[in-house]
Order: sequence, then structure tokens, then C-alpha cells
Amino acid sequence: MSDLIVVKDLTKVYSMGDVEVQALRGVSLTIHQGEMVAIMGPSGSGKSTLMNIIGCLDQPSDGTYLLDGVNVADLNDNQLANIRNQKIGFVFQQYMLLQRTSALRNVELPMLYGGKGGNRHERARAALAAVGMVERMHHKPNELSGGQQQRVAIARALVNEPRIIMADEPTGALDTRTGEEIMGIFQKLNRDQGITVILVTHEHDVAQHAERIISVRDGVIAGDEAVKERIIAGAALGL
Repeated sequence: MSDLIVVKDLTKVYSMGDVEVQALRGVSLTIHQGEMVAIMGPSGSGKSTLMNIIGCLDQPSDGTYLLDGVNVADLNDNQLANIRNQKIGFVFQQYMLLQRTSALRNVELPMLYGGKGGNRHERARAALAAVGMVERMHHKPNELSGGQQQRVAIARALVNEPRIIMADEPTGALDTRTGEEIMGIFQKLNRDQGITVILVTHEHDVAQHAERIISVRDGVIAGDEAVKERIIAGAALGL
């Protein structure tokens, strides 16, 4: 497997008035193309800061971050925005859907932002089909359950055919059974489409769905291990 993400000696310092807070303290890691990885840690551990840097939402204070061989520190804001739009799909705990817009239109939005035309409707429909939501594509978010809204959010992350999906606490607002369905979708996308999936979570049961768990504590990597007893979700649902 090729190295998709290479992070070396990464630091991040936030200035809060006269006080400096060191969120990351020399983090180094590699994530291969096609892996499903969980970044796990308690609140304040630095995992969200690491996710923001890997997702090109923030820049490190020091260190190196290579994404697909490109040094992210050398890119300007427009180039970072292009990478986020083309290579990374984001899924969040709170869905982030436009409430007055249909599922189909919500999924089309990343293509509109990226200036992609032509077959937007067909691509959005295909992304919704991949998460089992094509029959409800004309429904608005307030007409959908939490699990259905998260499926739409995953379809939105998929529509530009990213190499990476970053999911930040993706089951945090869902009940256990619905959360299992969502994890089954992530595993299916990773298995069938080869998409690199990075889960950010503080829940051990969620992390166990990945192939590998990277533990972050106090701004450093506290552990990096393969999952020995991986949970395979969605088998009963045909995923």
C-alpha cells in the first residue's frame, strides 16, 4: 500500500493572550491508501487538532505534512480549499445539512462549490444510492431520521469521489443500532471502493470498527496498534 498521509514532528501552538497552549507536541504517523483508521483520545488530547490539520482545515506550527506526496505547508488558502473539495470528504456528528433543501440538493452542493457541472444530478443520485437513500432523495432533513440524515451527509462527502473520508464522532448523535448501520456503511465504502476512512472518536466501541487505532494523549501519539478483534458492522443489513 502506498503512503497517502505522512506526518512528521508535527506541532501546533495556540496563543491565548499571553499564554501559549501546545496542542500537538511532535506527532509523527503514516496512513496508507485504503486503510480504515481510528484516531482516538479524550477531550483535550489533541485529536481534533490533528484531524483539522490532516483535513487541511488548519496549518501546523511546525513539522511536515505530506498528503499524497504534496507538502501541505507550501499551499495557499485556495490550494488548500481545492484539496478539501477534491480529495477529502467530511462527515460530522451534527450532519451539517441545509434544512430547507432536499437530500439531493444537499449532496449536490460540493459539486457546486467546486465548479463542477454537467452530470451533478446523476452523481448525487449515485452517491445517495450508495448509502441506501435514493428513495428519499427529495425529502428535506426535517423529514428524515437522524440515521437517514447521516447517510445523506456521507453521500455528500462521497460525491466528489474523494480519496479520504474524515468522520468526526459520526455516531455521537445516534442510538446504538443506527450507529452500527453507519459504521457498516463506512466499512463497505472502505472495502468496496478503497476509500481511506479516518474516524475521530473518544469511544472505544466505535474505534474497534477500524483496522488500526492511533491513540492521542496530551498532544502526542500514545499508541498505534492494529485492531485484534475488529467489529464488522452491517452484515445483517446487507452492507
